[in-house]
Amino acid sequence: METDTQWPFAPVGNPEHPLPEPEPASARRQQGPIRRRLSAIGAAVVALLAKLKAIILLLPKVKLLASSGTILVSLAAYAVLWGWPFAAGFVALLFVHEMGHAIALRREGIKASWPMFIPFLGAVIAARSLGDNATAEARVGLAGPILGSIGAAACVLVWHATGNDLWRALAFTGFFLNLFNLLPVVPLDGGRAMAAMAPWMWFVGFAAIIPLAIIFPNPIILLILVFAGFETYRRWKQRRAGGLAQEAYYRVRPIDRALIAAVYLSLVALLVVGMHATLVARTLS
Repeated sequence: METDTQWPFAPVGNPEHPLPEPEPASARRQQGPIRRRLSAIGAAVVALLAKLKAIILLLPKVKLLASSGTILVSLAAYAVLWGWPFAAGFVALLFVHEMGHAIALRREGIKASWPMFIPFLGAVIAARSLGDNATAEARVGLAGPILGSIGAAACVLVWHATGNDLWRALAFTGFFLNLFNLLPVVPLDGGRAMAAMAPWMWFVGFAAIIPLAIIFPNPIILLILVFAGFETYRRWKQRRAGGLAQEAYYRVRPIDRALIAAVYLSLVALLVVGMHATLVARTLS
């Protein structure tokens, strides 16, 4: 049998098994650049995926850096008004307050962001919800003032230990901020507590903010008034609409309602006492 040197493994002369035609050189030249381009595209895709994976892994650190950046911006803004020592203490008190919310959210099984600071407006923590029901919302809401009040009380201890009135001023400011947050109106922490105690108190809290905005007009109170109006209307409208989900959300056991009320009223009383103990009376010179 005769063999072909170009195709040594295929028989020749058998019509049932014809030899394959060799690939034209022009076709090979056309496929070369295409394959090279596909290889380059594939390599680029792999590199992009690797970068995306790195970004995803670094995302928590990016969020932490963003939170740190807002802390520095707020620190600089407050330092312009009150100086660096007081500004640092003030930002620390805000951080402690917000971490109270973050800890409570995580105890409820809800992932919370790092605190984001907004100069002259405080700080905020982002979360998908405040809990599965009004009781959980109240726990999350009260956790901030509880931990914040402990932070202010720590300033009292440092004040007595050092005699430095800076710590006295920080303690008074901390007590005042946490007491203000307990106003019974959403979206303040007191409004969160009222969701489990007496939602109708939202209207009382909103009515209390109106004279404050008139007597002490400033952008912060006006902004709170606007947000409180919208949020109170939205929440009350949802409650009036009813439904199984709303009924389940606001169904609170009497024991839970009593405990939340006891914590809320005790906090208000202790914060008033703390403000009185750390108040520096103004003197005319």
